[in-house]
Amino acid sequence: MNYLLVGVGGVIGSLLRYYLGVFTHSWWAYDFPLGTLIINLIGSFVLGWLTTHIIKMKLLHPSILAGIGTGIIGSFTTFSTFSVETVTLIQHGLWLFALLYVVLSLFGGLLMSWLGYKVGNHAARNLQRKEEHTS
Repeated sequence: MNYLLVGVGGVIGSLLRYYLGVFTHSWWAYDFPLGTLIINLIGSFVLGWLTTHIIKMKLLHPSILAGIGTGIIGSFTTFSTFSVETVTLIQHGLWLFALLYVVLSLFGGLLMSWLGYKVGNHAARNLQRKEEHTS
């Protein structure tokens, strides 16, 4: 069952990445790869939130979590595209954009993961408190 859910999640995540990339390119005509940056930052936040709130609260079956985390988020985010886009910026002599992209991706991804973790922990604590008060 895990394989099926991860596969279906992979299709969903890759389609989301494709459509967000197309949407971003429709209004962003600059050399900086903003679409991939946005995708990876969103994915970092969602995975940070998912691994704290949903898992701690045991709200979903582990197979569904695998489908969401590994399938959807795993195929939505992309390290290989980030790497190729960075090399392309360097090959075109856009060293400042390449450096900015690497720094924003690395530290932005870490920040978004941390924020997702914090939001997930906060939501889990609030849900636990509500359950304690209703018991």
